[in-house]
Amino acid sequence: MGAAQILILGLAGLSLFLSAVAIRRDTPLTWRFAAPKGIPSQGAPKFATVFEHDITKGQAHAPSLIITDTGFDLLWFEGSAEAQADVDIYHARFEHDSEGWKAVDQGPCITRAGLGDVMEPEQLVVTLGNTIENEAHPGHVFATAVSVGGWAMASVADVKLGADGPVWARKLNLSPFLNRSHLVKTPMVAFADGSHGLPAYFEMGPTHGILVRFDETGRVRDTAPMRGAGKPIQPMIVPLTDTRAVAFLRDFNPSGHLLRCDTTNGGQSWSEVMPMDMNNPSAPVAALPLAEGRILMAANDERAPNDRLNLLLSEDEGATFRVIKELAPQGAGARYPMLRALTDGTILLTYSIGNKTGLRVIALNLDWVGTQ
Repeated sequence: MGAAQILILGLAGLSLFLSAVAIRRDTPLTWRFAAPKGIPSQGAPKFATVFEHDITKGQAHAPSLIITDTGFDLLWFEGSAEAQADVDIYHARFEHDSEGWKAVDQGPCITRAGLGDVMEPEQLVVTLGNTIENEAHPGHVFATAVSVGGWAMASVADVKLGADGPVWARKLNLSPFLNRSHLVKTPMVAFADGSHGLPAYFEMGPTHGILVRFDETGRVRDTAPMRGAGKPIQPMIVPLTDTRAVAFLRDFNPSGHLLRCDTTNGGQSWSEVMPMDMNNPSAPVAALPLAEGRILMAANDERAPNDRLNLLLSEDEGATFRVIKELAPQGAGARYPMLRALTDGTILLTYSIGNKTGLRVIALNLDWVGTQ
């Protein structure tokens, strides 16, 4: 046997040894959701619009909510049109005083050039889209970024924000196909071990939703796909217990129905995605677990047009829903809702209005829901 063969065998043996050590030291993922927290009562029903933002030219769309120590931040993308080369991420910071919620700061938060400069490795960013809070790392967000092409070539970037914008960013490794065609829309899911999972979706070809799990450094550790009927995207995951959850998905096909799948093992695997009885015009929904099988949902619940937005309540773990309030009538151009809850019992709802030309934020509480 020659020296080259001996060297190759030695390297192969070393590789096997190091792999065995890594496997031995590996800590298995905990596939158990954090038990859903109850939302506290505030003593009196509250439902009020606390912010509206309208622009006369271009688009302001896809609002999301980031929970802060003193209130919340509202993020959205704004530019001439969706997926164009002048779109940046904007924000408004909200704090609460004796007079209610007030925006204390507003303006650009992530620019395309600023994000490209801090990306590892540095790269061109031509447009930005849906951006949500990275709840596993305070001060971080997940941004949908495009370096070439459109949404089908997008990637998800973990972005650390500083006082003046992004200071560090790295794209998640989610796809062997040039790491493209993954996007985000809905809030993260908490697990019992203190970690978080990221609902995301693959938009090119065999479209499907996924639940992404991370290691302690924030790198992708595992993914659980959600496949089945239609083209399921933008999964909204609602934990019901530590092992059971339901995911509501938009049909990108579209079929005229909201889609659904379930898990009974903490999100490690999901049932086949199937259409629900609820109408939906290929639009994302927002949902929030309340207690005892109740789920609050904001949804476009007609086949078409897709701009009438309702607030709905389920009392049977999402099997059926009833409308409790019309948020925006037909013709209002309302879509892309998000729901989040603060620790004091305030429920925040935001959505796009005016056919993507504005945003609205509503603050309500469990006491108001109980009167509907």
